[in-house]
Amino acid sequence: MRFITDLHIHSRYSRACSKHLSAPNLAAWAAAKGIDILGTGDFTHPAWRAHLEENLEPAEDGLFRVRSGIAEGRADGYVPAPTAAQSRPVRFLLSGEISCIYKKNGRTRRLHLVVLAPSFAAAELLAKRLEGDGFNLRSDGRPILGLDAKELLRYALEADPDFLVIPAHAWTPWYSVFGSESGFDSLEECFEELTPQIHAIETGLSSDPPMNWRLSALDSVMLVSNSDAHGVRNLGREANVFDFAAPSYGALADTLRQRDRKRFLYTIEFFPEEGKYHVDGHRVCDFRCEPEQTEKLKGLCPKCGKPLVRGVLGRVHALADRPIGARPKAAVPFRSLVPLEELIGGALHVGRASKKVFASYSQLLTRVGPEFDVLLDAPLEEIAAASTERIAEAVERMRAGRLAITPGYDGVFGTVRVFEEKKQVRPR
Repeated sequence: MRFITDLHIHSRYSRACSKHLSAPNLAAWAAAKGIDILGTGDFTHPAWRAHLEENLEPAEDGLFRVRSGIAEGRADGYVPAPTAAQSRPVRFLLSGEISCIYKKNGRTRRLHLVVLAPSFAAAELLAKRLEGDGFNLRSDGRPILGLDAKELLRYALEADPDFLVIPAHAWTPWYSVFGSESGFDSLEECFEELTPQIHAIETGLSSDPPMNWRLSALDSVMLVSNSDAHGVRNLGREANVFDFAAPSYGALADTLRQRDRKRFLYTIEFFPEEGKYHVDGHRVCDFRCEPEQTEKLKGLCPKCGKPLVRGVLGRVHALADRPIGARPKAAVPFRSLVPLEELIGGALHVGRASKKVFASYSQLLTRVGPEFDVLLDAPLEEIAAASTERIAEAVERMRAGRLAITPGYDGVFGTVRVFEEKKQVRPR
């Protein structure tokens, strides 16, 4: 049975995140999106962990559901989730993101790590270990620790061997294991003798599997994709699709540990050009360029003369030992999607946040099914009948990859337009 999972999100206790993030609100929007298993985010934060324990109850092994009788919020400014036809039960899995900033091999390293916990008891043990070392877990849902990433991995495994630690958005320049500004050139350089305990890396919004396939060293890990959502509307912008006889933490963990390509069906990807660190550039000067041009410019912005921020595309090219287009034999497939509200906005020539877009979005979900059903599976005739022919055409163009994309750079998201001739955005 197909299970769609999004394991990396945040809570209202993380900086720059929505105040409307709560367990019932997350569950309602996950059901609208078609997400079956959602990470809780931020389990290291004491107040968020208390909220989770109050609002969730055990379901399948290592998974949780919202307690009966707890309703979605109605706070000012909150947009309730549409009720999707044929929506499925939503389960939660304890997850968090931790920022490690430390010196290693003569350089300051900045890494973000996704941590998956098998139980509240395990989450509590890890949090107590970190607090016992003097780290402040209350300051932010994504705490900043002066701790080697390898040691965080060790702490987690000592708290419970079923913990999973996954390098987050592995290629972004500033805070990732391979980042051009503060990362490493290999997993082994970062995690040393504990590298075999790294079973997966998160590709991030600015890269996709074909880019990662260019590094043979990554053939030994699984490539996962998650939304890193800071609000309910961005849930599922990237996700993972598994085939489980029954959902559980153990089934998901075993799939990643065993590199089980039969149970890992595919990942759901942003078009990476839309990510905010895809190509090189300098935001202050409104300048972006491909890696080849960066080399000609000797890494300097032609407008101000300061160093360009090297994007994911160039960093992959620098570390790659395979040509563009290489595909490992055992690679897990992927599908590139554009969020449905963004497609509707393009079809209607209005911003995705407009009331007109939300009305069409809600009607589609009510009449057809959750967002992923619309994007992945629904017949185009059914989509057209529940909306318009033009919205159905937008979905068709997205499925075929017929899109015009202006790539993101230096923290600026790229843009996707569905009703222009497609620019050549591949190969990468």
